[in-house]
Amino acid sequence: MDDADRAKDYEMKDRQAALNAALNRDPLPEQRRNDSGDIICIDCEQRIEPERLAVRPQAVRCVTCKQHWENAQRG
Repeated sequence: MDDADRAKDYEMKDRQAALNAALNRDPLPEQRRNDSGDIICIDCEQRIEPERLAVRPQAVRCVTCKQHWENAQRG
């Protein structure tokens, strides 16, 4: 195993750890959860993707609603 393979292995482990942390943490006050415990979008009430929460743990909107919200803010 060379350095590039080891770096890729560490990166995958870090991503998985971040994803697990996002899924198991308590929601922030402005975040909402459904009956299954998933953090849901404040606009469409659909589950926010775990990958989004791993990158942006404070997210309150799914990617689609966030894009719509940003476009509306621009006018």
